[in-house]
Amino acid sequence: MAQSAAEKGYKLTLNTNGYKSQYVYLAYHYGKIKALADSALVNPSGIAIFSGADPLPGGIYFMVSPKKEILFELLLDKDQAFSMKLDTANPSAAQFTNSPLNSDFQAYTRYVNTKGAAISRLQQSLASAKNSNDSTVITTEMRTLNQEIIDYRTSYNKTSSANFLNALFAALQEPVVPPANQHPKGAYDSSYAFNYFKSHYWDGVKFNDDRLIRTPFYEARIDRYLRDMVSPDPDSIKKEIDIILGQAVSSKESFKYLLTHFVQKYINPEYMGQDAVFVHLFEKYINGNPEVNWFTDKYQKYMTDRAYSLMANLIGNPAWDIIMTDTSGKLSNLYEVKAAFTVICFWDPTCGHCKEMVPKLDSIYQAKWKKNDVKIFGVMTEGGRDNWTRYIRENNLNDWIHVHQTEAQRDAESNSGKPGFRQLYDVYQTPVLYLLDKDKRIIAKKLTYQQLDNILDLKQKKTTAKK
Repeated sequence: MAQSAAEKGYKLTLNTNGYKSQYVYLAYHYGKIKALADSALVNPSGIAIFSGADPLPGGIYFMVSPKKEILFELLLDKDQAFSMKLDTANPSAAQFTNSPLNSDFQAYTRYVNTKGAAISRLQQSLASAKNSNDSTVITTEMRTLNQEIIDYRTSYNKTSSANFLNALFAALQEPVVPPANQHPKGAYDSSYAFNYFKSHYWDGVKFNDDRLIRTPFYEARIDRYLRDMVSPDPDSIKKEIDIILGQAVSSKESFKYLLTHFVQKYINPEYMGQDAVFVHLFEKYINGNPEVNWFTDKYQKYMTDRAYSLMANLIGNPAWDIIMTDTSGKLSNLYEVKAAFTVICFWDPTCGHCKEMVPKLDSIYQAKWKKNDVKIFGVMTEGGRDNWTRYIRENNLNDWIHVHQTEAQRDAESNSGKPGFRQLYDVYQTPVLYLLDKDKRIIAKKLTYQQLDNILDLKQKKTTAKK
């Protein structure tokens, strides 16, 4: 049996009444970005043919005008030999020949657009509702319209054979928590509803389905799950990510996409302490793994340097000792500082941000922290000894423990091959603050002095409560 055109490659024919002698483009979604797949010149007869020897990866694609405007979306799956007819006056009404999948998709798109326009009008009405009764009526109508969209997808999946649109509808479906009267006890609290929703959140998603990568909603759905349904502590996030990657590993492309997304999300995380997630990803999936070979040499080096830097200063770990020279020329040791809490301040006397922050840090130290057995260990990162001692003197930073690394100490450290304080504490800009407990374990890092003050207040309350 001869191979079909789709098996040999792809051939998509566009028939349009515009754009003659201009290029039109075929593009696709890839997470939150849009990428170009192909281009074709519209001939004088209004025909443009997109073709290639190899099939295109499945996903949601879209046609783009010469002015880079999105004209309409289309689905690509196994069948990649069909025709499209475009009226430039009404791009959303594109017609497909020899592609039942796209005919179904266009019907759904038109349906959703109609419902969406109605919902948008109701949202505007809701903003100007005069009373709670009006709000209730409008909200009920909006809920009904949303349910009709869900019912459309459900009905389609029940009556059609398995195809990409089925997979899309299944992936878009959100869990419906059963009514309370269906619960064994006849009622349930909010935790049951949350746990049910979370446990069924991925029911319609297959993480090894490469087609989902090329959709506009997949990445947002993953991020929503991690943000709203997973505890923000690193261990909880690591557990969930391991489950997702474990299900994706049978597909190299899906695994690549998901691992890359998680690396980029947590290599410089939004919340303190979540850098431990990136370290976990690096150690478990990347470091020494020849299968993970898609990062550029530059980014691979960046990840490696970043991982080894973060390994040294994860929340809960003992801080690395700092042995440097104080203002009198004597050696001073971080671990010799005896205090309930120690704040390490990495700063530069010539840095504008430092000049603004350091006096404020000292003020709160003098007003609150000092009497609560907090000490500040100030580390001059650069700026010169003269500028350093002058700033200390002029700003009366007399109660700090001040240290700096001499040139001889720096050379000795470099010659020994030992990592420096910048790597050990991830200090590549200033100011940077760390909070340590009495055993010099890291409680917090890279927060503002106001945030550190809030943490110290909480620690103080817990200590008082125990007494």
